[in-house]
Amino acid sequence: MAENAPVTSDYNSLAGPQKAAILMLSLGEEHSSRLFEMMDDEEIREISVIMAGLGTISSGLVERLFVEFADTISDTGSLVGSYESTERLLLKTLSKDRVSLIMEEIRGPAGKTMWEKLGNVNEQVLANYLKNEYPQTVAVVLSKIKTEHASRVISLLPETFAMEVIMRMLRMEAIQKDILDGVEQTLRTEFMSNLSRSTRADSHEVIAEIFNHLDRNTENRFMSALEERNRESAERVKALMFTFEDLTRIDTLGIQTLLRNAEKDKLGMALKGASDNIKELFFKNMSSRAGKMLKEDMDAMGPVRLKDVDDAQAAIVMLAKDLASAGEIVIAEGGDGDELVY
Repeated sequence: MAENAPVTSDYNSLAGPQKAAILMLSLGEEHSSRLFEMMDDEEIREISVIMAGLGTISSGLVERLFVEFADTISDTGSLVGSYESTERLLLKTLSKDRVSLIMEEIRGPAGKTMWEKLGNVNEQVLANYLKNEYPQTVAVVLSKIKTEHASRVISLLPETFAMEVIMRMLRMEAIQKDILDGVEQTLRTEFMSNLSRSTRADSHEVIAEIFNHLDRNTENRFMSALEERNRESAERVKALMFTFEDLTRIDTLGIQTLLRNAEKDKLGMALKGASDNIKELFFKNMSSRAGKMLKEDMDAMGPVRLKDVDDAQAAIVMLAKDLASAGEIVIAEGGDGDELVY
């Protein structure tokens, strides 16, 4: 899913899913939790992803949304968009093949072509599917994807079957277009569509990401309420959350990389509300001159709003995650020094 654009003050520019996400945030945990219980996993994921990217929402916009909602529900009821409802609607007017292509683009792994998409599928998942296909079909597939990915897939196939595939690949000549089209269509309709339905984000991961974007007072309220209702789930969410204080899990080189990429005004604001351990971690990885300048900037800020500190810390945390995802820094897990991959 594409990254959500921040919500502006222009009410008319809001899309329906954005309005639904704002409404859920405004209702409070008791009412919103009841609504979440009536949604399926896809609907929860759709709303949650949008909620996480909403940013600051003005009270006037929220008030206008509630007025419109009251007017709408009193007339025709409300609508919730989901993958399933969208697919059913498209099938009313388009062919099944065309709808499959559209939904594949929405839900399938990233990539422009089928072979690029397969390159983003976990090798174990792909091997489990291919081991039930004809060796010739598997040979075609492995000849079209990147060799590194193909090697990992073939190593996971049963050895006798893998040798059958290898022999066919050795004897393979130019693949006729109709054969290639047939294999591609089979993958699209039988494999990719099933894959997209089965690879849903873990609900605890979604909630952890949502909590990461809340200010600390709201986060504490939600976490306390969750602990009262389900302590086990609360502990799982806590373990999945990554906060500003967790930056201590980054090594020296990683902190220096983070410093080079961070906006200095955001870093100063974030450190205003940080613990002494975090402050020491950053300052000891800076030159004495840079550290002195940053401290002077922080002193010049005077008293700052807690919300501004939370926003700045969230921005630094997101930068750390992006750098970790790109392989530029390593974030160690709290336990035995394992890496935490985002």
